[in-house]
Amino acid sequence: MILNISLTTVYCLDQDATRDFYVEHLGFEPRVDTRLGEFRWVTIAHPNQPELEVTLMVPGPPLSPEAADLVRKQLESGQIGGFGLRVDDCQKTYAELSAAGVVFLQEPSERPYGVEAVMRDNSGNWLVLVEPRT
Repeated sequence: MILNISLTTVYCLDQDATRDFYVEHLGFEPRVDTRLGEFRWVTIAHPNQPELEVTLMVPGPPLSPEAADLVRKQLESGQIGGFGLRVDDCQKTYAELSAAGVVFLQEPSERPYGVEAVMRDNSGNWLVLVEPRT
């Protein structure tokens, strides 16, 4: 029986810088940082959802060289989506993160499901902040 999602991947250009971005700006905690031969495995998790780890992966094996190059180019041009982050106050979170230098593509906006804002991490992934309607 499947119990939940326990691991997801976000591609990045620099594992250290991306880990630091998520830890310092978004409140995630570093989890695993180990080497498996040439491969480096780096994960983070949010303290409110510790069962879900996010792997920070540099484009490379097991992707083919062509696929890794495409992912790298997509990151550099800001064309890859990351994931959604639930927030309790989208306006306040937007203001705090903006003041800390986080780049936003969309200010908080009313949507049928709540308030959302769209930001970029330091690798170009876009992340959605969502304050759901009650």
